[in-house]
Amino acid sequence: MFVRTKDFETKSPATLFECDMEGSDSGVNTRKKIKKTPKRATGKVICQSFMITYKDYFQHSSLHGVQYLGEEKRATKDRIFWLCAFVLSICCCATLIMSTYNKWNETPVIVSFAERSTPVWSIPFPAVTICSETKRVLQSQSNNTFANLFSQYTAEKHNSHVFQPPNVTSKELEEFRTMLHVCNTHSIQQDMPLIPGDELDYAKVLESMLPPFNRYFFYCRWLSRFNECDKYLRPTLTEEGICYTFNGLRPTDIYRKGTYQYHQSAENVSESKWSLDKGYDASCDVETYPARVLSAGARSGIFMTLQSFEQEVDYACRGPVQGFKVLLHAPDDVPQVSKQFVRIPMGREVLVAVKPSMITMSEGIAEYDPQRRQCYLGHERPLRFFKVYSESNCELECLSNFTMAKCGCVKFSMPRSLDMPVCSENKIHCYHMAERELLVREFHRVRRLNSKDASTDTRPLETACNCMPACTSLVYNAETSQANFDLHEMLAAEGDTEFLRDYPGSQMSRLSIFFKQNQFITSRRSELYGVTEFLANCGGIFGLFMGFSILSLVEVVYHFTLRFAVNLKQMYKVDSKATAECKI
Repeated sequence: MFVRTKDFETKSPATLFECDMEGSDSGVNTRKKIKKTPKRATGKVICQSFMITYKDYFQHSSLHGVQYLGEEKRATKDRIFWLCAFVLSICCCATLIMSTYNKWNETPVIVSFAERSTPVWSIPFPAVTICSETKRVLQSQSNNTFANLFSQYTAEKHNSHVFQPPNVTSKELEEFRTMLHVCNTHSIQQDMPLIPGDELDYAKVLESMLPPFNRYFFYCRWLSRFNECDKYLRPTLTEEGICYTFNGLRPTDIYRKGTYQYHQSAENVSESKWSLDKGYDASCDVETYPARVLSAGARSGIFMTLQSFEQEVDYACRGPVQGFKVLLHAPDDVPQVSKQFVRIPMGREVLVAVKPSMITMSEGIAEYDPQRRQCYLGHERPLRFFKVYSESNCELECLSNFTMAKCGCVKFSMPRSLDMPVCSENKIHCYHMAERELLVREFHRVRRLNSKDASTDTRPLETACNCMPACTSLVYNAETSQANFDLHEMLAAEGDTEFLRDYPGSQMSRLSIFFKQNQFITSRRSELYGVTEFLANCGGIFGLFMGFSILSLVEVVYHFTLRFAVNLKQMYKVDSKATAECKI
């Protein structure tokens, strides 16, 4: 393995360094030249050792085409040809490896179908939030206080800065002020007159206006057990007013301490043993919180009979479409009914077949930066108001913070700390425009990030909500079908005349919600290009163009470190011998 010594023995010492013996008559001059000679010869020794190592490597290298560059008898044209071929191979390798690196760096995660299907009992039954379009008990259409006051309020826009209607009690004025926030407020503009009065607790005013619960939620059935609906439904404060939620987490399990939480009554439920990342605890029984079902079909879902009354319909508030709105959402999400809902008209039966859509993640992508995998783990994006991260909760919190910065207050239904003020009636237009402005700013921000000149754009990114999806998410998609539900014809056929006397003007709707299938296919975020795949691709490219491998790298290191050191040591021995001969 060491250098052949004959290569050095055949060489004269005079070829290693200059041994000038002229002027031997002057011993002083000879000694000076002998002292200077090793300094001049050191560079030449290193250079010759390197050339010997270089030739030896090129003659015995395992890289394709390199041997032709090291052959001394090879023609110059051949060497130039193989040098060009070698350089071209290196350029191709660099181009393909850079493309592979960009793909690994920019899109390391792929969303694909999981290998196995998931049973429906492994996830909670969807939380169901129901909102009635009737926000208050209306005695008659002719004596509609809200409609009368609202027409006066819009007429006073250019006449006065303060709205003080005559012959209106303080309670009616409080209800009118509250209804402005939940009714169709598209006609409320920026310079509406002020309404005098103290700061209101809008939730309490909405509670006092609510129609009786048992009149509108007639009866319910859950898992083939009939019961009163108040056993299953919990009041929830939303942007549509007070609605009722089934199977949602308690406010204490959703909101952080110090955040406003709407409470109607104390609940006797156990602590939740479910989380979106880990699922149900292994110790959970069949009946747990949040609730789940064991199979698909209407018998394993929730069934409700909803009732409304013709004389109580408030067309001035909610417009011509009446009935109920139904939202399906994850138990740990705060319902936002106005964004996405299923309409339950009066006098109709609606069947909702639920198809869950769940995305999980592999353990390998947890090590990636959130921006690379384009999702957040629960602990990576803590929220100010919520304990649980989800994209919808994050967006709602961002809207609340932006509205506070823009208007100096927040809407009564937005999450807020206990010291944040609630917007009054003169700020309705402001928080509507704030929501619109936030969407526009987020649009421009994301477009700037995705643009080609994003790296050179130094302008600050405003209103960075940064609400990417959670790495584990659960969405409930609905398929609906409807049919007529003719209550009057049914009662007439049964000869029942007492029901309409007890509930005059009744119009019933029936709602049934259930899973469509016993199992569903989940999606999974996993590595598209891990470190192993990246190295394998690079190795394949090197092997295809150059025949390069890890042992080839070891070969290079060996020749230009260990082999070079041995050659250099051998050359210094010859150098020392030649120096001694010069002295003699």
